[in-house]
Amino acid sequence: GNAINPWRDQQTELTPGGSSGGSAAAVAGDLCLAATGTDTGGSIRQPAAFTGIVGIKPTYGRCSRWGIVAFASSLDQAGPMTKSVRDAAIMLEAMCGHDAKDSTSADLPVPNFEAALTGDIRGKKIAIPKEYRMEGMPAEIEQLWSDGSDMLRDAGAEIIDVSLPHTKYALPAYYVIAPAEASSNLARYDGVRYGRRAKIEASEGITQMYEKTRAEGFGAEVQRRIMIGTYVLSAGFYDAYYNRARRVRALIKKDFDDVFQAGADAILTPATPSAAFPIGAMETMDPVQMYLNDVFTVTVNLAGLPGISVPAGLDKNGLPLGLQLIGRPWEEGDLLNTAYALENAAGFVAKAPKWW
Repeated sequence: GNAINPWRDQQTELTPGGSSGGSAAAVAGDLCLAATGTDTGGSIRQPAAFTGIVGIKPTYGRCSRWGIVAFASSLDQAGPMTKSVRDAAIMLEAMCGHDAKDSTSADLPVPNFEAALTGDIRGKKIAIPKEYRMEGMPAEIEQLWSDGSDMLRDAGAEIIDVSLPHTKYALPAYYVIAPAEASSNLARYDGVRYGRRAKIEASEGITQMYEKTRAEGFGAEVQRRIMIGTYVLSAGFYDAYYNRARRVRALIKKDFDDVFQAGADAILTPATPSAAFPIGAMETMDPVQMYLNDVFTVTVNLAGLPGISVPAGLDKNGLPLGLQLIGRPWEEGDLLNTAYALENAAGFVAKAPKWW
């Protein structure tokens, strides 16, 4: 069945987010001290925000992807989901390091991330990107973002306004690149070599076995993404969609590079455009509405940067809300320290009332 968020809106069952929602729910429900997740477009940070825990997506290449079922190979990254920033630092250090089995794994020394947690961010420049002020953003998300910048300012950081001009193209680019890579990666799940194989009639052949296996083994949303990916990679549309999305991705990365080269140490944004919503609420909506839940997180994956979600407040219904900090590549220590300062200032200690 569905993973269920430990937090509830009265008696309504809520989603823990995805795709690492099971890990998030387990940590938030005190079933474990910490868990691992994978983040392709926000799948660590969004569930962390929805369940009131900490989740960090490290720089692309910092953690090995060996053993992960590949969704989008140029975007996927593993990371920890924990109850606190300190736990995230300890677990991230254990997970990092070069792995010869993963060709994208970076051969770099692993810092002592816990030792970086001084909480001192005096003189640090925290950037607020104007393009993340989306039309229709709920007032409580806007207020939380404002409160977060005030907390960091009070801790000694300098708050600066910046521009990331290609942000508006991030979601379309992501939902071309990710499905394109998924359609290729998931082609191996055909019922022949391993995994589920559908039962077929004696009169049916291998083509029917492929079709039934993939129809039964993949849910509707996965099928939708595979079909989108196959379409954009087809001969007539490769340049019009896929190559254009790759060029947009390069421009998004350049936006971040420019901001960091201008002196910013981290970027502060909301983690999600809302609190957790009821399970099944998205099933009747346009898929594009569902994709908008990733609006604040996909840019980080497209640029290969580290990002962390920190619980920072509650909405009007008493559900957790998170703030996202985005850091310089390979500088997870500094990012974790800024997150530690934000965590201390926010003082988030709320727990879901136990019903399970």
